[in-house]
Amino acid sequence: MDRPANGGPPGRERTRRLALEGRDGAVRRSREFSRRALVSWHWLPAVDAVRRAAAEDVLLMVSELVANACLHARGGPRELRLSWNGARLRVEVADDSPVPPRLRPSAGPGRPGGHGLRVVDRLARAWGSLPEDGGKSVWLEVARPSALPSARRAGQRERPG
Repeated sequence: MDRPANGGPPGRERTRRLALEGRDGAVRRSREFSRRALVSWHWLPAVDAVRRAAAEDVLLMVSELVANACLHARGGPRELRLSWNGARLRVEVADDSPVPPRLRPSAGPGRPGGHGLRVVDRLARAWGSLPEDGGKSVWLEVARPSALPSARRAGQRERPG
């Protein structure tokens, strides 16, 4: 189980893990896995613009973290973890490279590459990396969209994730 959110979680944390071996199809599989988790945690189907935007942002950020691991880590991503505690969603992508990610200087909007972490930096509440098993885990956190049920009410209706 992943670490609780700073300040302690308001509800029981549910974690989903996806083993990723190699680069082929890793982004697509990660998005599909994340979409299923968001459905089970009632982020989807989106019934309003706030929830739809939050879910789309999460799927985009998952894609960016996994794509970065595909591009920059030997062997690509190792594992995707999603942890939801009713107040915040934590996304983690583990890989075998010990080199932490860094924001590149902006190359301009028309130039390819180097924009993924800028997207994460703008959309996530927080993000960073931690050493893990000779490599690292790149993580991000997103707050519960205001249109989702509160942690207490959601915990009463949800089955364990």
